[in-house]
Amino acid sequence: MYAGEDAVSLEIKYDHINVTRISKNGEILLDADKAVEEKEETDRGLLNLEDIREFADTVELSDVKELLDAQIRSNMAIAHEGMTGKYGLGIGRVIRENYSHDMLTRMRSLTAAASEARMGGCDMPVVINSGSGNQGIACSVPLIVYAREMELPDYSLYRALVFSNLLTVYQKQYIGKLSAFCGAVSASCAAGAAITYMVGGDISLIKKTIESRCGETHTDNESGKERGQHFAFDLGDLRIHPGHNKSSCEVLLGW
Repeated sequence: MYAGEDAVSLEIKYDHINVTRISKNGEILLDADKAVEEKEETDRGLLNLEDIREFADTVELSDVKELLDAQIRSNMAIAHEGMTGKYGLGIGRVIRENYSHDMLTRMRSLTAAASEARMGGCDMPVVINSGSGNQGIACSVPLIVYAREMELPDYSLYRALVFSNLLTVYQKQYIGKLSAFCGAVSASCAAGAAITYMVGGDISLIKKTIESRCGETHTDNESGKERGQHFAFDLGDLRIHPGHNKSSCEVLLGW
């Protein structure tokens, strides 16, 4: 960071607020490279794909409805605010105005708009996931748009949001709190899997959706930078058979 002729450098490791090194104008003011004490966390040992699916199928919706209603209300509100184009580059509006006017474009544009508003200074609340607003947005907004477009019943959306949020948490425990891997990628993977779940896909199709999405994220060997669609994740491999009905449908994965 620079201010006039002064330059300050900070290093953060292990945790979002664990500053391990501070230097100002080349002078070391702090050098304390040590891990923070691990706090007792919620036991996530029961998290696996099959049990997440079972929980989403059986949880009493009255136990989660208040939280999920807040996620729907808050995350969609900031998505629509982001579509005004007042934040950042206005990516949401760019997507909406330059791609076909279909459901996939609306899913992409609203998710991008919410994320950009979140990072561009909008003070509207967001229901987060794994400590991240962008992950909370990415694992919820696409499902909400899909459910509304398809006129699915509320209970289908609630159960899909339970599935998506828990699958995001499950993936995150392998990534860690601080990582060069963008957490929105795993959250978008959960969103794709949750849409497969929402339209009646069995566990094998859910797994194929996860494999398809994760396979699109790779590392550029030359730059070492992760490449993937952080905002507008690709659900293009998820196609709904035209003969489906709203209670059950065949999910086809195009490889």
